[in-house]
Amino acid sequence: MSEAARLAGDPAEEWDAVVVGGGIAGLVAARELALTGNRTCLIEAAAVLGGCVARHTVAGLDLDRGAESFATRNPSVERLAAELGLQDRVVPPEPLGSWVLNRRGVAPMPATGLLGIPTRVWSADVRRAVGLVGAARASIGDRLPRRVGTHAAAGGTTSLGRLVRTRMGARVLRDLVAPVVSGVYAADPDQLDVDAAAPGLRAAVEHEGTLAKAVGSLRAAAPPGALVGGLAGGMTELVLALEADLRARGVRLRTGTPVTAIQRDGERWLVHAEGVTARADVVMVCTPGTVAARLLAIAAPSLVGTIGPEPTPIVLATLVVRAPELDRAPRGTGVLVAREVTTVVAKAMTHGTAKWNWLREAAGPGRHVLRLSYGRAGEETRVPGSDDEFAALALRDASRLLGVELTAGQLQGFARTEWPDALPQPLPGQRAVALAARDELRRLPGVDVAGGWIAGSGLAAVVSDAESAARLLIGPSDR
Repeated sequence: MSEAARLAGDPAEEWDAVVVGGGIAGLVAARELALTGNRTCLIEAAAVLGGCVARHTVAGLDLDRGAESFATRNPSVERLAAELGLQDRVVPPEPLGSWVLNRRGVAPMPATGLLGIPTRVWSADVRRAVGLVGAARASIGDRLPRRVGTHAAAGGTTSLGRLVRTRMGARVLRDLVAPVVSGVYAADPDQLDVDAAAPGLRAAVEHEGTLAKAVGSLRAAAPPGALVGGLAGGMTELVLALEADLRARGVRLRTGTPVTAIQRDGERWLVHAEGVTARADVVMVCTPGTVAARLLAIAAPSLVGTIGPEPTPIVLATLVVRAPELDRAPRGTGVLVAREVTTVVAKAMTHGTAKWNWLREAAGPGRHVLRLSYGRAGEETRVPGSDDEFAALALRDASRLLGVELTAGQLQGFARTEWPDALPQPLPGQRAVALAARDELRRLPGVDVAGGWIAGSGLAAVVSDAESAARLLIGPSDR
């Protein structure tokens, strides 16, 4: 036994590969490692697997309490679902569209866009959302040189906000893009790396000549159909299928076991966790960035410099209401709220039973599921500590957003979900720094990192990055 293992207090378990972290990135990485015949152990600090993909039961309905959809532009999630036998469960949202509440009032989001960036700036829905002046300013972008707004600003970085403001103006940014970005990333567009939020957008602008045409080209290159998809029964079905697949492949799953240290032990790695020490040829660290930097501080001190600001804490309020008047889906699949709006505290609301047909069937006629999100970048997330008071706030916000009065007597179920670190915010230039630090880490044999902090936001980005990182670490499978 090595000195390091002796100091751990217990004999080290022997594995070919160890994965630290049991969120989606860790589950996918463990599967890739096991596919090539590696004896694999996954260690997760929480009591359950899945990370930000999780389920709870509210008023008898099994609902997602975290991620509820995935981007279809990247086919990684659909491909993984098919490999796990879930291909028949992949479903699109109902084609109702979403709405935006900004200083001009409530209006449908432009039907053809990306992160709120429209493809037809003079369309009726764009003019309704940003006004004639906003549409006129956006049209000026058609006459700008191709590289205006796409090149790096001082410091070598470009934000999504800067690109949109330069090409389409402040009104499109404020009234359309900012509400979407706040809802998706809990971030300010001026503090969001354009390459992390919309990969390929800058290059498309330079190729197509305008931002609107660039968005249109990215949409055209995406698979036909909706830009997002889900799973009948909820995204937790993916976690359950991954867990079953890993067990069938002999992967050892340890939950409720925080990892305390990772160190090099001769030509192998030692992973120290509460109650166990594991030795392996390769280690994948699939934790939040702050945890990965701490665990690999000795082996890869440069990772510390890749960690951006603390993620914005997000609090979700899930309501199940008896409200037949919502059967007509008055605000489509939901509403995004601009920062300037003071009459509503929530930053977004999803009308789940309008968005997903499987959920509407599960809920039954006249019952509806609403999920409201609280927490914006740069602001303290303030919601009532009492569940009764929080439910009352969510009912008031939902009433204003839907244009339908909802009362406490209609409430059949309520749940609070807190995600203190679920949405890392990729600051301009931060992704490039993180990837450079990962390249430096990869100079060490048998170690890599994965997860949303380095892959970018969204399940599709996380899945594809974890797959490729694991394959690079040990070589592709023969499947």
